[in-house]
Amino acid sequence: MGGTAIAIIYSPWGKRSGAHINPATTLAFVQLGKVAPNDALFYILSQFVGALLGAAVASAALATWIAHPAVNYLVTMPGESGPWAAFLAEIAIAFILMSVILHVSNQRRWHSLTGICAGLLVALYIAVEAPVSGMSMNPARSFASAVPAHQWRHLWIYFTAPLIGMLSAAQLYLRTHGAAQVHCAKLHHQNSQRCIFCGKAATSSSPASPNSKLAA
Repeated sequence: MGGTAIAIIYSPWGKRSGAHINPATTLAFVQLGKVAPNDALFYILSQFVGALLGAAVASAALATWIAHPAVNYLVTMPGESGPWAAFLAEIAIAFILMSVILHVSNQRRWHSLTGICAGLLVALYIAVEAPVSGMSMNPARSFASAVPAHQWRHLWIYFTAPLIGMLSAAQLYLRTHGAAQVHCAKLHHQNSQRCIFCGKAATSSSPASPNSKLAA
């Protein structure tokens, strides 16, 4: 999963779109003023549609295995510690991930490593935190698993906790660093794709200035 996240962020599609793949991430950048609300609406719609399509393809191709009770469509569920422990754990891991993304992506010396840092955190969370909450951090991912599994009981955790964690991290970064230190919503900026967020021309090696106009 960590390798998949890194591959998506540095892929041609990820370089073009910004590679959020997570509604909570997109909404955090809306709060930071780096994604226009109208754009965010279509990003979030696309994230949910993409997740549902992925779940549908996996269900069709791996029907026997993915429907097995031991797998259960990879639905995210609280562990033995219960739903409130899962809720707090999801807030914590989402907060840490967004904090790392903001601190790394806004440092000119390190911003090319944003995708690697995010992927390594995902891998660490799956190894360490997954027994507590199932390790979602992503409302679209949890919803896509819940649909074929028909498992809705704890979905509220995975719709609220990632948002709380990432929006809190964004707000803390704004208060401690200021809006001028948030350069762009794109997770990988050093590529030949024109940035759809800040409008920086292709082949740029660094994000646009904080005063760049949001892409229409």
